[in-house]
Amino acid sequence: MTGDREDETSRRALLRRRARGHGHASGHRHGHRHGHGHGHTVSAGADRRLLGAALALILAFMAGEVVIGYLSGSLALITDAAHMMTDAFAIALALVAMRIAARPPKGGFTYGLRRAEILSAQLNGLTLILLTVYFVYEGVRRLLEPHPVEGQFVFWTALAGIAVNIAATWLISRADRTSLNVEGAFQHILNDLFAFIATAIAGLVVWTTGFDRADAIASLLVAALMLKAGYGLLRDAGRVLMEAAPAGIDPSELGARLAGRPCVEEVHDLHVWEVSSGYTALSAHVLVDSGGDCHAVRRDLQELLRVSYGITHTTLEVDHVGEPSGDGDDHCDDPHGPRHVSDARVPHRHAGRAPCDH
Repeated sequence: MTGDREDETSRRALLRRRARGHGHASGHRHGHRHGHGHGHTVSAGADRRLLGAALALILAFMAGEVVIGYLSGSLALITDAAHMMTDAFAIALALVAMRIAARPPKGGFTYGLRRAEILSAQLNGLTLILLTVYFVYEGVRRLLEPHPVEGQFVFWTALAGIAVNIAATWLISRADRTSLNVEGAFQHILNDLFAFIATAIAGLVVWTTGFDRADAIASLLVAALMLKAGYGLLRDAGRVLMEAAPAGIDPSELGARLAGRPCVEEVHDLHVWEVSSGYTALSAHVLVDSGGDCHAVRRDLQELLRVSYGITHTTLEVDHVGEPSGDGDDHCDDPHGPRHVSDARVPHRHAGRAPCDH
């Protein structure tokens, strides 16, 4: 069927970015108000050993870089060393957040502590922004008042830094980057790799031409990269904390698809959000025509959400139109968001509507 092909196409496009889970459903309230499909997966395994190995590489190199940067008088190397310090902090924070997020739900934390990784990502982003401010200030100051730099030391140290960062980037790239927590650490390392490339070029220029301002220019380029990465992390983590719809999911389009399924008359109070990276949850109130099977409709909608959107944690409240709790108009005291009405309830829009199999 055409709908099945569309579902499969959507699935291939979207599930690459979504964590996979497994679910089950339960019904309650006299057989008509139903629905809990629960996804129970923790972020699919950012490997602690990979992050630990990257952390060891960075700490070892950072110590040597601080010494050489001080001896050579290079702001670019000191900038890189400070950036590497934030790399180490980001990875350590990621490891701690992973352990916290893996704890099972208990007490008042009904989702567990999954959002610890989002707080970690925000802290990483904020750190990058603050470092950007400092290094822009220092870079501009050195442009105005050039400082003697030993270009040869800078060049060879930066080359070694490139090798170390390539290894660390490769290690973290093998971990689960659907987690904003791990992605934050990866962005730190990746930006540091670019920073070392810029520093190596600056060191070569200073070494061969004596143009000391190249070192300050390189530090400003690094600061620009840090600003971009920091802003991206703050933006993405902020969307999760504000419970915005996940990237790649349009609630209006999703609601219209749910309302277009057989027997469905209306969908409202539709909410879709991320508990943490890759863990999407959805709730909605669904009205079914008087002859429809609420259980069958719920199962159909859950399958659509699972296949097309990768959403396995769903809470669907399903009622018949005309019931005391679902009369089609004033059944909710304060419905949130738009009402998604089926084509069958809108004049001149019946074409393509699948029949309701009673």
